[in-house]
Amino acid sequence: MCLSSTKYKWVSVFALLLACSAAAPVEDGLLVNGDFETAPSGGFSSEAVFFDGPSTIPGWKSNGTVELVESGQKQGGMILIVPQGKHAVRLGNDAEISQELKVEKGSLYSVAFSAARTCAQLESLNVSVPPASQTIDLQTLYSVQGWDSYAWAFQADEEDVRVAFRNPGMEDDPTCGPIIDAVAIKKIYVPDKLKNNAVVNGDFEEGPWMFRNASLGVLLPTNLDDETSSLPGWIVESNRAVRYIDSYHFTVPGGKRAIELLSGKEGIISQMVETKPNKPYTMTFSLGHAGDACKRPLAIMAFAGDQAQSIHYTPNSNSTFQTSNLNFTARAERTRVAFYSAYYNTRTDDMSSLCGPVVDDVRVERSASYKIRLGIELILFFGFHLFVQA
Repeated sequence: MCLSSTKYKWVSVFALLLACSAAAPVEDGLLVNGDFETAPSGGFSSEAVFFDGPSTIPGWKSNGTVELVESGQKQGGMILIVPQGKHAVRLGNDAEISQELKVEKGSLYSVAFSAARTCAQLESLNVSVPPASQTIDLQTLYSVQGWDSYAWAFQADEEDVRVAFRNPGMEDDPTCGPIIDAVAIKKIYVPDKLKNNAVVNGDFEEGPWMFRNASLGVLLPTNLDDETSSLPGWIVESNRAVRYIDSYHFTVPGGKRAIELLSGKEGIISQMVETKPNKPYTMTFSLGHAGDACKRPLAIMAFAGDQAQSIHYTPNSNSTFQTSNLNFTARAERTRVAFYSAYYNTRTDDMSSLCGPVVDDVRVERSASYKIRLGIELILFFGFHLFVQA
């Protein structure tokens, strides 16, 4: 809390502003030197710069062998991939970088970052805000560009937290390990449930931070806890990621955000929605393509309770998406709805980057037939009582 300057007149206005700034929670966007483009005290070097132990990388603390790499830098016959800009860091065996953050206690935050593989055999990255942590498998390369962006979420238990990235691997070459770049944070809000829609965040407009200059979208890895999901309301059930996309770089059915389903049944999103047992419902959603040259056919498997349906993307020539639906009868007070791609698709322009159908604007509401029947019953009920009273 920032105190009034009248109480502490000996404190300069500048110092007071610094104190207020230091106490303020972190803002959405890039962390301090999150792109690693701020030069160390000795400046950038044209050769590999290793920090073994506490480093002088501005804004970060490090432990173990951390290397500041530059775009185009070679290791043997391999060119190191820098996801964005000119510089990034590589984590060697069991190496770690971390940064202290001020956040709002009890709030949900999503950390987005870009990662590339190098020479490790089984490459992974552990991201944590203790006590929460997750190890993300980097073996699957979703983009032919050699790097991908990911998002991971945490609930803030305290106001002061430490976000850390660690390479859990142990290779013969101690410098082998993942390259990290473009680290950003965003406070996540859980949207209010709409009156006529049981699905939370069915339009996918609330999600992780996305860089306007990055065209690969953000991958959402496995997360089975909807309370700490970068995509509020939804979980990723399977061992592969799904892609969070925006309208600046992809074709989106509605609004500015949507989900592209990747890797067949290895990439599932789902949500438990509130329903009334034995009542009929209809799930509607938009199905489309991302405009990323994804090889046809495109199709999804849609699930609602005990109903499942395969739906192919077959829009008319004037539209980039279609509206589909699935009718079901609720069996309990909570019903699972889920989607995955029916095929394992890649792009036609590079034959390697993973892609798939796009899902957006998911709604679950009482079926139209039920509403009509209820309306007729109400008319008959009130009509009968009016007739009796007459």
